Amino acid sequence: MVFLTPLMMQRTALFVTFGGLVTSLITTFLPLWKTMNSDLNEVENWYSGLWHTCLYTEEVGIQCKAYESIMGLPMDLQISRVLMLVSVGTGGLALLAAFPGLEGVGMFVGRPGLKRRLLVLGGALSWVSGLATLAPVSLVAYTTVVDFWDEGFPDVVPRWEYGEAMFSGWFGGLALAIGGTLFFVAVCMADYDQRPGSVAIALQAKHRTKHYLKTEVL
Repeated sequence: MVFLTPLMMQRTALFVTFGGLVTSLITTFLPLWKTMNSDLNEVENWYSGLWHTCLYTEEVGIQCKAYESIMGLPMDLQISRVLMLVSVGTGGLALLAAFPGLEGVGMFVGRPGLKRRLLVLGGALSWVSGLATLAPVSLVAYTTVVDFWDEGFPDVVPRWEYGEAMFSGWFGGLALAIGGTLFFVAVCMADYDQRPGSVAIALQAKHRTKHYLKTEVL
């Protein structure tokens, strides 16, 4: 099939990785990791992220305030900050490493070995970026569930729940991991096409195609 070629697989991997990186970047700065609303005061909604907390009211709208001290944050948020920044950094490096290794890009022409190593490096960095996104999101989700079902808090006390950024973080992490996997698949497909048997079969198919075209012209 024309779509199952190393070139198309490389471009698909680059597109998926870029989408996962953008999603992870947006998730990092969204104040929607956790939400909380009280049955006693339904007009107020609280939102919490890695960098600030926001309060939404119908009269004023949304107001956000940055955390005053890093050391005063819960351990899960401190770890999540570091891992999400690592995710964004490694995701950007994955794109920078993989782009020169793509077929059709006029960089390192005539050096297929270097292009192959760049694609492998891009896939590995994309995998690291995906894991660095999935880990903090899953950690915050776990602590949120534990705190929500903590029997030490009275039932009237509002609890934090999942926010929209949690789901976008899972999506971005999976996209980065899938993009890295597609880079590896593209490398394997290119290695398979370069085998002596595969090259001979491709030449025979090309020769038959030319012979068929000549017959049609005659």
